[in-house]
Amino acid sequence: MRILVTGGAGFVGSHVVSACRDAGHEVRVLDALLPAVHPAGVEPTLPDGVELLVGDVRDAGTVDRALEGVDAVCHQAAMVGLGVDVQDMPEYVGINEFGTAVLLAGMARADVGRLVLASSMVVYGEGRYECPVDGVVPAGPRRRADLDEGRFEPPCPLCGRQLSWGTVAEGAGLDPRNTYAATKLGQEHLASSWASSTGGGAIALRYHNVYGPHMPRDTPYAGVAAIFRSALEGGRAPRVFEDGGQQRDFVHVTDVAEANLRGLLADPPESALRAYNVASGTPHTVGDMARALADAFGGPEPQVTGEYRIGDVRHVVASPLLAENELGFRAQVEFDDGMRAFATDPLRSAP
Repeated sequence: MRILVTGGAGFVGSHVVSACRDAGHEVRVLDALLPAVHPAGVEPTLPDGVELLVGDVRDAGTVDRALEGVDAVCHQAAMVGLGVDVQDMPEYVGINEFGTAVLLAGMARADVGRLVLASSMVVYGEGRYECPVDGVVPAGPRRRADLDEGRFEPPCPLCGRQLSWGTVAEGAGLDPRNTYAATKLGQEHLASSWASSTGGGAIALRYHNVYGPHMPRDTPYAGVAAIFRSALEGGRAPRVFEDGGQQRDFVHVTDVAEANLRGLLADPPESALRAYNVASGTPHTVGDMARALADAFGGPEPQVTGEYRIGDVRHVVASPLLAENELGFRAQVEFDDGMRAFATDPLRSAP
């Protein structure tokens, strides 16, 4: 199979490229090498035999050239992270949504009918919650007044009691709560529209908290694992927001790459989009992750700050069962092993 990987020189994309090449597939990479991610003058390292086309997914001519002779597309190109403020909105929409629309239009012209889309768990907003009195309920928007007072757990919207969290399946309601999340859901909607219009098939992989080698460091858009790792390398305590009790699912990037490969090899749904959680299935708190990295470094101990970001959610933990049952995907890297390795893994240098 000849596969186009957009964003294939990036963190997740480069691992997807390696997994595809190791499985014997031809791979072409389309990557803009944007300076927010790639240091100037540093050539990306790609496996032998991988063709690199430097260009922007938002440019139709570039996309048409990239799609020549391609059997399937793995769309990783995106602006990631929660953003710094609302001034980031145009760039998020431009890269994530407009770029996806240009790619999908090009796929229709080139008659390429197989797509694997990098989506995210952020499309769910808050995870699944249950009240001891009112049963399963949605968590309402987080209020600054509560967060300022250190009340981080969302209350039942009906009776105000403490909620318990549970795992989120793919059929859960979608409730994006920040700019990045809105654009990732927008990508899914666009892919679904493309599939129904062209008869193609799309698989959306909703990544949970991805970490691992070559993660970008020292940028405002870096993931929390890289932020903690950079602090420890500098001899500083990782600063843990809220009370550190936020539940997440940390999944290693090599597992994410394997999920993409399985998605590319699976029979795509006809004229539809099918979404899958990509997660380890074993949740940990953000505080757990900070302590595991600090232990691997020998300190300093994490500092719980009580700070918060209004666009964050409290708990979101995935059910991995659908991906296991339908794609045959199951994460292999255990949390403790992955965090010990991540303490010394190479990271992508700051631009």
